[in-house]
Amino acid sequence: MMGIRCASIKIEGDITLGGLFPMHSRGPAGIPCGEIKREKGIHRLEAMLYALDQINSDPELLPNITLGARILDTCSRDTYALEQSLTFVQALIQKDNSDVRCSNGEPPIFPKPERVVGVIGASGSSVSIMVANVLRLFAIPQISYASTAPELSDKSRYEFFSRVVPPDSYQAQAMVDIVKNMGWNYVSTLASEGNYGESGVDAFLQISREAGCVSDCTDVNLPPGEFDKIIKRLMETSNARGVIIFANEDDIKRVLQAAKKANLTGHFLFVGSDSWGSKNSAIEDQEEVAEGAVTILPKRASIDGFDQYFTSRSLENNRRNIWFAEFWEDDFKCKLTRPGIKYDPGRRKCTGDERISRDSQYEQEGKVQFVIDAVYAMAHALHSMHLDLCAGSMGVCEKMDPVDGRMLLQYIRSVNFNGSAGTGVMFNENGDAPGRYDIFQYQMSNVSNPGYKNIGQWTNHLRLNPEEMQWSGGDRKIPESVCSFPCESGERKKMVKGVPCCWHCELCDGYQYLLDEFTCDMCPFDMRPLENRTGCRPTPIIKLEWSSPWAIIPVFLAILGILATTGVIVTFIRFNDTPIVRASGRELSYVLLTGIFLIYLITFFMIAEPSVAICAFRRLFLGLGMCISYAAMLTKTNRIYRIFEQGKKSVTPPKFISPTSQLIITFILISVQVMFIWFGVIPPHTIIDYEEQKPPNPEFARGILKCDMSDLSLILCLSYSIVLMITCTVYAIKSRGVPETFNEAKPIGFTMYTTCIIWLAFVPIFFGTAQSTEKMFIQTTTLTVSMSLSATVSLGMLYIPKVYVIIFHPEQNVQKRKRSFKAVVQAATVTTHLSLKSNDKQNGESKVEPDRSQ
Repeated sequence: MMGIRCASIKIEGDITLGGLFPMHSRGPAGIPCGEIKREKGIHRLEAMLYALDQINSDPELLPNITLGARILDTCSRDTYALEQSLTFVQALIQKDNSDVRCSNGEPPIFPKPERVVGVIGASGSSVSIMVANVLRLFAIPQISYASTAPELSDKSRYEFFSRVVPPDSYQAQAMVDIVKNMGWNYVSTLASEGNYGESGVDAFLQISREAGCVSDCTDVNLPPGEFDKIIKRLMETSNARGVIIFANEDDIKRVLQAAKKANLTGHFLFVGSDSWGSKNSAIEDQEEVAEGAVTILPKRASIDGFDQYFTSRSLENNRRNIWFAEFWEDDFKCKLTRPGIKYDPGRRKCTGDERISRDSQYEQEGKVQFVIDAVYAMAHALHSMHLDLCAGSMGVCEKMDPVDGRMLLQYIRSVNFNGSAGTGVMFNENGDAPGRYDIFQYQMSNVSNPGYKNIGQWTNHLRLNPEEMQWSGGDRKIPESVCSFPCESGERKKMVKGVPCCWHCELCDGYQYLLDEFTCDMCPFDMRPLENRTGCRPTPIIKLEWSSPWAIIPVFLAILGILATTGVIVTFIRFNDTPIVRASGRELSYVLLTGIFLIYLITFFMIAEPSVAICAFRRLFLGLGMCISYAAMLTKTNRIYRIFEQGKKSVTPPKFISPTSQLIITFILISVQVMFIWFGVIPPHTIIDYEEQKPPNPEFARGILKCDMSDLSLILCLSYSIVLMITCTVYAIKSRGVPETFNEAKPIGFTMYTTCIIWLAFVPIFFGTAQSTEKMFIQTTTLTVSMSLSATVSLGMLYIPKVYVIIFHPEQNVQKRKRSFKAVVQAATVTTHLSLKSNDKQNGESKVEPDRSQ
């Protein structure tokens, strides 16, 4: 009723609790209170009275102590509630009555003021904030059943405030958890203008930043009349399909209308706050756009005991509620005859026989559960306090008279019991109750009754049932709302500065692998990345195989060479005392043939799998075979050169031309090569070279098992032999005028010329393939083939003709007439002069055999 006088309810008891309820709406200007509020006022007030009755009749809870109450009407106005709440602190305000005397001169006897130990309420956050500032000054604990403003969690300002409902920050936390659970990291936010929408979005953004990868791409307030522009702005970041909406019912409806108008049905994925909840009115005629929307609503339960209590209330049995008659008139649309109230003939007269729920619509108000829990929380705190301070005492003892508000607050924060709905009632360090929300999804497809379906709950942590969810068109797969899609295998995330959930994908290239989602790292030198680059794997180790084409040709040549060399040696041994064998210089021939044999043999050591023994043989025989061959040939050509040069000057033979002297000279030259080998400096060993065959594509990378011998070391090993070869070639050139019948000067010359050509071709091939991925194979084949060819040239030009004569023309292998050294030289000199005079005649017409016994 407009202008009704607001009063209070007084219920006697040993301990008095205060109560603050919005019994009336806010009145017009100049009038504090307006019309009666049936649900938020009467239902909640009766819930407190019901709770007091239950507690006072419970022999286990506060036995022998009766709880009383002083209940006030806030009229939904914070300033009026502040004035009313001063009633709670009157007993704590010290008054100076020393100058007051009765008529007989005696000091007056003042009644003991009513002392309120705790307050249940208020409803609105603004009212609770105002009242909490006063109650804090007098250390009176306060438990609210409906105030959810996040700022009331600030205990530096609202130390004595507690609440059995979760703050709005929990709602924002629940929405962040829902978004993260669905794998979304890029969303838009919409907020109605005003404290509810803006503070809700602010809380969501703050929590999402602290939680990490949930970014807000578009933060939009909802000004009236601009909903089409808002939809266009949301589409600027079309990947952000998720839309977090803290808005009132009208704004929700207009956003859905604008999305439908823009033909974006099914594009946006809404996550709505409790203002959307499970309301059908918010999505009326826009169900297709709202399909798949996820909404939350504080978990609540209907208390059956209260329904039975409240529906049994009547004017006769509920006289303690001074506002009940006013509620009766409003609920049953009738009129009571009350003192001071003018009778309205337009309304029927109440009979008093009306019954709630039978003659009027009744549905339990949503906060009834929390009112009952708030009263019980206060009762449990007082019960624990009584057990500690008044153990064994009946009723209130001196230690609880008066009740210490600060001590009671500690007991309130420590309570933990099952509330009226069977859920736990407790408080955290900020005096807040645990967040409990039901999570709904609006579903249309594949369901018999389109509507909101419970898909989970949130109680400090999320419990969601993804299998219960379905989206536009009945799709069961959760749609994506991301800034960047996941990187492919082997790609790292390069974060976009300032946007925590946006990144570019960069491939880990070369020999890099994905260390973590943000970092590429190089594989160890002996490894290469997996195909998906999630790790490293050992690099395959290869060697030159006998079955390889690079090995078959050198081995074939070496086998032929070894067989041919063996045949020559056997032939020479068989015909060791024949003139041709003796004339060829048996001793040096055997040395030279041994060198040729070793040259062929080194092919097998070069192709065999490297080991310490194989590497040792490579070092020993690689240059030794050539050194033996060229040392023997050099000794031969030098002997020939010295013989005929000496013959031009004197008939006395030169020194050191005997077979023994020749062998000594040859072995001296060979010993230089043997001393050159560096066994003592660097012991032979194998290595695995991972750099030689390491192309840009790691799939083709190979580790090569080889001896620890560099290209330079190999050339140095052959360098002495090359020096001998060049020197031998020089002597062959100098001895080119000697008739071939007198010795082997010309065959040796041809051999050296051909060998030089072979090795001149070898050098560019060997060093020109240094960058090839098959360097080892090419170089090994080139080296072995070059050595085999040079040995074949020596064998073919020096010994094959002799073997041919020995085997197929034995008649030519007979002793010739011996001549003196002087005669030989003179004949050679004459022949030389004749060859210079006439180019038509062949050298060596004479069949004179030099005397090798000189």
